[in-house]
Amino acid sequence: MGKTVLYIEDNPDNMALVKRALESRGYTLLEAYTGLDGVKIAEQKKADLILLDINLPDIDGYKVARRLRASRKNNLAHVPIIAVTANALKGDAEKALSAGCDVYMSKPINIRELWARVEGFG
Repeated sequence: MGKTVLYIEDNPDNMALVKRALESRGYTLLEAYTGLDGVKIAEQKKADLILLDINLPDIDGYKVARRLRASRKNNLAHVPIIAVTANALKGDAEKALSAGCDVYMSKPINIRELWARVEGFG
């Protein structure tokens, strides 16, 4: 896998944490703070992996994942998507996976788990 990760996350603190964690491992982070911006960036720039928050201010992460999977640009039907969310109710993981995400991670973000998940797609 390449080293470019798109993170779609509306919380600036989470964005900063993940940016520091991934850049320390040599990754480049593309940042989107809304679902629609995330789809736009994914279609314009090549990301090797997408980290996706589910609770976004405009469209939710499930819709973002479905749009990415339906896009014909940048091979988005096959780019790995990791859902990173505070949604931890029964059925939330299944909902994320059925929307097109490959992996489900709950918040708060565990940096070691994040590294392992991201590097697992390499």
